[in-house]
Amino acid sequence: DTEQSPATTYRILTTLEARGLAEFDASAQLWHIGPRAFLIGARYLRRTSVVDRARPILRRLMEATGETANLGIARESHVLFVSQVESHASIRAFFPPGTLSPMHASGIGKALLSQMDPARRDRLLGHDPLEAFTPHTLTDRQALSADLDRARALGFAEDREEKNLGMRCIAAPVFDIHDEAVAGIS
Repeated sequence: DTEQSPATTYRILTTLEARGLAEFDASAQLWHIGPRAFLIGARYLRRTSVVDRARPILRRLMEATGETANLGIARESHVLFVSQVESHASIRAFFPPGTLSPMHASGIGKALLSQMDPARRDRLLGHDPLEAFTPHTLTDRQALSADLDRARALGFAEDREEKNLGMRCIAAPVFDIHDEAVAGIS
């Protein structure tokens, strides 16, 4: 409720319509958001990248857990680490931006894989044997698939010393406005 008179509301809507921010459907007698509003929103989303928007969240996560917080995106069959806020602890994980890690042995990778349909998942992982980095790496495709189904159900994935002995990770997917997983945070 805008508490505006109908005449004032109509003048505002016709002004927005003239600028392409609103449009009137005469047959249904309804106002809708116009195409220019979409263009403005798209420009805003391009201006504010996921890295910029995630930075304060990564900092809060690191402060709350005392652990390094990472942001990664899918790059073929790998996770590309794009941002990190390091813990102040003397022993910590360090994946500087630009580091690549195989998706099947990464918390973020498994969080992203868990959100993909099985056909896309299979294309990314290929048909070659999955590389074992530690005795805990999931190289059996059925075991990996079960782990990814579990991650999807829980909303987060775990790396249980699958890439590096002594290192565990909890990761969650980051969704865009279309509800597609575009990044992962750990």
